[in-house]
Amino acid sequence: MTQDGELDALVRQRIKSLRTARGLSLEELAARCYLSTSTLSRIETGHRRISLDQLAPLARALGTTLDQLVESAADEDVVIRPVHDERRGATTWLLSRDSGPHGMTVAKMRLTKPASRETTELGVHPGKDWFMVLSGRVMLLLGERSIVVETGHAAQFSTMTPHAFGAHDGPAEILTLLDHDGQRTHLHE
Repeated sequence: MTQDGELDALVRQRIKSLRTARGLSLEELAARCYLSTSTLSRIETGHRRISLDQLAPLARALGTTLDQLVESAADEDVVIRPVHDERRGATTWLLSRDSGPHGMTVAKMRLTKPASRETTELGVHPGKDWFMVLSGRVMLLLGERSIVVETGHAAQFSTMTPHAFGAHDGPAEILTLLDHDGQRTHLHE
């Protein structure tokens, strides 16, 4: 099968899958797109070519964009591999491959090194940080304050306040949202 043929088959599969996931019959979707039921059926089964003037209304009726409907199937690696930073005592899994809304990055981190005023340098950068403790406890050094954040609790703070965080009384895991500056500071320092 050619690459164009593979993409064509993928688009047809997406149309049918989205239609059934949304609980739409062939007749209902066809009516929303101003197509005959038989035309839609032939599009889904590959017995009719899909034209551009049919794709835009189909995407709209299916609650997706034309770009998402026709994007090629990437052969990208779907496994998220951890990156270990021995010096900082952190292992990071980047959960978002691309920056999300407003340039945010989602990451899971396992912290093993404690944060203490004697051994940890506090940093500043523009933006805000947010993290939720999934397991263990995290010591957040924020300006002159030392805050223990327990499992199930979250912290959000301006990163223009000198700050650092690390494990407290054993390893901890966090889910964190970082802006571009936070990503550079906390993940690539």
